[in-house]
Amino acid sequence: MRNHKRGNGEGSIYQLPDGRWRAAASDGYRNGKPVRKVFTAATRGEVKDKLTKALRDQQQGIPLAPERATLGGFLQAWLKDVAKPGVRPKTYRTYDDLVRLHIVPALGKKPLAKLTPAHVRAFLNDKLTTPQPSRKKPKEGQQPEPGAPLSARTVKHILVTLRGALDTATKDGLVPRNVAALVDPPRLARKETQAFTPEQALKYIEEAKSDRLETLFTAAVAIGLRQGEILGLQWKDVDLEAGRLAVRHALQRVNKTLTLVEPKSTTSRRTITLPRVLVSALCAHRTRQDAERQWAGTDWRETDHVFTSTIGTPLDARNVIRRHRAILKAAGLPPLRFHDLRHSAATLLLAQGVSPRYISDLLGHSQVSFTMQTYAHVLPHVQREVADKMDAILNPPKNGVATTVATKQDSEQIN
Repeated sequence: MRNHKRGNGEGSIYQLPDGRWRAAASDGYRNGKPVRKVFTAATRGEVKDKLTKALRDQQQGIPLAPERATLGGFLQAWLKDVAKPGVRPKTYRTYDDLVRLHIVPALGKKPLAKLTPAHVRAFLNDKLTTPQPSRKKPKEGQQPEPGAPLSARTVKHILVTLRGALDTATKDGLVPRNVAALVDPPRLARKETQAFTPEQALKYIEEAKSDRLETLFTAAVAIGLRQGEILGLQWKDVDLEAGRLAVRHALQRVNKTLTLVEPKSTTSRRTITLPRVLVSALCAHRTRQDAERQWAGTDWRETDHVFTSTIGTPLDARNVIRRHRAILKAAGLPPLRFHDLRHSAATLLLAQGVSPRYISDLLGHSQVSFTMQTYAHVLPHVQREVADKMDAILNPPKNGVATTVATKQDSEQIN
């Protein structure tokens, strides 16, 4: 090793026997021992630039990230210490899958401090264009199914996950900027929501009357609860006399066990005034449930859930979806998802001229703008009705003649 005289304020810079250059800077003390951050480069100028940047970051209160700390190692710590305690179990499973199956295999070995927007952009483009291995196990004697590129929506979820993790790294001072925040997400094709017409909604509710869970399906259409919110509903949350219910929990499968979890967001925790048709349905449902409790005897498991199995245990979402599909088929209705019942509730109310603000509160959306964007396809019809009502106020019918006709006659007189 050959030492080289260093300039003022450069820190320690020296040349290695193989010709490369190395610099070192103090990074404080850990466990009572001094810690030094080491930089290596091909030329003295390069290593000096690295050292200067590090010293500048240090003066601004940004710790020196270890050069060997990898993105993969950081993401594992982030999942354990930040994501798992801070999000719902279902959301955590999504983060874990995206990190484990996609981000770490492609970018996990890259040093955290050296990750660039170009790395992230190339990684996302690869996911959008390169067929991914199929996760479905082939049956014995069959060839594996060919994979396909990830959808733009999935790739966007990957980017959002990486952004969230690197935001923590930035706040902790491990990196000076969030490189994933500098990358644009893929453009998503506009997907119009599917929903019942008023006639189809009535047909669905009528067919559901043949099912012991008819009130569950009525609630989905009438007040637009999410599936987890419906399945997590308990009788202590329902006030039939006042005609209200409170959304306080959602039911999710956590570690193979159906568990009550916090609602999706702060605004998801809400109180809803019930339409009379749903109050009547809930009263009848409670009577039927009391009869099932008596019939089950000692097999009954008291959970206080509004919608249960025939022995009182919480309902599995998969069973509800199967029954939903059977109702659609029997009624001759299009194959809407269960979640589309929630869309139907919003669409039907918008078509009746109900304010998007109230619908946003009903659905538990955090912003009215999201409601407006999601159901924009319904709004032109509503806006036309609003305009017609303003016409009726400002230009009322003359001598019993419709407003549109009167307007036409006035125009002819002017001409």
